[in-house]
Amino acid sequence: MSANQSPAGKQPTATYDSAFLKACRREPVPHTPVWFMRQAGRSLPEYRKVREGIPMLESCMRPELVTEITLQPVRRHGVDAAIYFSDIVVPLKAIGIDLDIKPGVGPVVEKPIRTRADLAQLRDLTPEDVSYVTEAFGLLTQELGATPLIGFAGAPFTLASYLVEGGPSRNHEHTKALMYGDPQLWADLLDRLADITAAFLKVQIEAGASAVQLFDSWVGALSPADYRRSVMPASSKVFEAVAGYGVPRIHFGVGTGELLGLMGEAGADVVGVDWRVPMDEAARRVGPGKALQGNLDPAILFSTSQAVETKTREILDAAADLEGHVFNLGHGVLPDTDPDALTRLVEYVHTQTGR
Repeated sequence: MSANQSPAGKQPTATYDSAFLKACRREPVPHTPVWFMRQAGRSLPEYRKVREGIPMLESCMRPELVTEITLQPVRRHGVDAAIYFSDIVVPLKAIGIDLDIKPGVGPVVEKPIRTRADLAQLRDLTPEDVSYVTEAFGLLTQELGATPLIGFAGAPFTLASYLVEGGPSRNHEHTKALMYGDPQLWADLLDRLADITAAFLKVQIEAGASAVQLFDSWVGALSPADYRRSVMPASSKVFEAVAGYGVPRIHFGVGTGELLGLMGEAGADVVGVDWRVPMDEAARRVGPGKALQGNLDPAILFSTSQAVETKTREILDAAADLEGHVFNLGHGVLPDTDPDALTRLVEYVHTQTGR
């Protein structure tokens, strides 16, 4: 069932008529819905307080803590959707990959995957591996009521990049060396990661996610030809695996202006756009039949309220003729962002687009 169809023969969920899900389905909305990537995080003092002394990966495995953190920006900002608090490497940790998230660095993998023998590290993910996710979703959907909850996962390319590099990378040299030098091993690696990612998303959807977002944070490092040949099959496999649930599927990457059409073609219902491409031009690149999400530069929130409103107005004007538009930043909320600037931004978008 497509995310653009009503759930035939089923009672609509409490979130079905929300502005966020209507926009994802390209239906008329009461106002342009707003949520922010990394809306639950270091920009909030209440987040820093509850996370104090708790390592990142441990915090992702405590259902009550995850619930509190996920709810914080909904309470404070009045956003139109919550996004589950987790990290893209959680499913890798859950299947036994020796990794940690180091403060100021990011995910670091003890034994990078660079040979066929290394693939043995990647076993299938089962719901039992992430029972804490199911528990947290249950708590959250009770608390959120009619507010949609977005589940998410890292896309196969970005997960592969962390696994092959051993951590964050500026140039992705080991990743590209493997992709070009051993295309069959690369394809097998991404295919296995697609299965793990799809399983992780299925757990979230079955536990109550109203939509899911696939983050391909690093895929902007590739050309369109390389994306189509070496990445798109795995991303398409993930989207196809969850298509039958009928929840909107969002696809987002950074620096992916040249890939927007292909990212939509991979199977997304909603294509995320970073700040480098205007929304009307993004719509032209993606083509009809998709909603778009974006795309205020997160750094603009450090400027004056007037500057934020001016840039926001430009985005809303550029998105005025879109079939569906979810307002978001062009990437995640920066850690030192003033939370009040986010609250004002939500109010401004709602006020300006109220119908």
